[in-house]
Amino acid sequence: MTSHIAPGVGVAFVLASYAPDIPAGMERATAALVAGLRSIGHRAIVITSGRRSSPPSDPWVVELSSLQVEFPAGDQTLRRAITHASRAIRAEVTAILDRHQIDLVVYVDALWGLGRVMADHPARKVLAVHVLGHPDDLTPALATAEVVIAPSPAVLRQAQARGISTDGWQVVPNALLHDPPPQTRQQRERLRRHAPVRVLARPAANKGVPDLLQALPAHLDRHVQVILAPAPFDVAYGAQQEIIALCERHICRNVRVSTRPLPWERVPAWLAEAAVVIVPSHAETFGLVALEAMAGGTPVVAYDIDNLPDLIGTPHSVGNGARHDGGDSGAGVLVEHSAGPAGLWRAALDLVADPVTYLHASWAAYYRSWDFRPAPIAERFMKAVW
Repeated sequence: MTSHIAPGVGVAFVLASYAPDIPAGMERATAALVAGLRSIGHRAIVITSGRRSSPPSDPWVVELSSLQVEFPAGDQTLRRAITHASRAIRAEVTAILDRHQIDLVVYVDALWGLGRVMADHPARKVLAVHVLGHPDDLTPALATAEVVIAPSPAVLRQAQARGISTDGWQVVPNALLHDPPPQTRQQRERLRRHAPVRVLARPAANKGVPDLLQALPAHLDRHVQVILAPAPFDVAYGAQQEIIALCERHICRNVRVSTRPLPWERVPAWLAEAAVVIVPSHAETFGLVALEAMAGGTPVVAYDIDNLPDLIGTPHSVGNGARHDGGDSGAGVLVEHSAGPAGLWRAALDLVADPVTYLHASWAAYYRSWDFRPAPIAERFMKAVW
């Protein structure tokens, strides 16, 4: 994809919770898009309130001091803080946009990206709808935005189901931030035989990890490693810790659950060294962990929901079994949601037991991921919004 947009456009991303290495997809996707834009000659910064606990290692991360909120915070807490300081937030964002000569400002979410209080500034206003969120946030953000982008058609379908017009909305997929190390066919075969099943997720109810561990096969002879690191946002105080406690009940000889977040640069290698990655989410408007696993050639097992079928492709499992009805173009196996977590386990274990299907899935995963490198996604972003 070749862009006809001259380099040097100033782009700012506003995301209150952003900080390096936060274990959350929206933050990681923002960092990847920043990297892509900078790689094709544009200027990009991130405006955030989440940096206070992080060292100032990234000069392009700018702290927003007018939003006084302690993390982790829930939606209601953040909404009250924004409402209380809305005038000061608008003024400070305006000053930052002026100081950095910003031409285009992306509010990364109607609430967490402060889209509900967009600054009165001549920079082109873009709302990124990673999730639809509450109408109290989404309605004012949509009314002010000049361009709306979403990471997948699944978000547009969800908006339409709510009665929201998506005319003019643009789809800009998430990008990969880091590439995993290359693997040989022999390395992948060794991983199929001996490597653990891995799961990487936030401790949120819709991520489905407690359900997955509850359904562990009785005589599982494969190690299972789960990273369940808390994010700076929460639906309610203590909700993440409750989910972590549920998962830790299943720690045993071959099941490990860690709450220590991986640095972003280590995520691809960790996923690449799995036999299979299970994404047990009940809702995924994009599926960044699935994509990151695919980039390392690791097949993915997930429910056939939201954007995951478009991202992973065929083959599917059928009903409560794991019979493949697709060709060999899928980056793993999709399981009907009605099959539940037991269906995910059956599909994963059947996949690693079938070397031919497994190798095809590994190849497909790697090659499908090439469409999501940062520079091409940044080009697509600029065409959509500028």
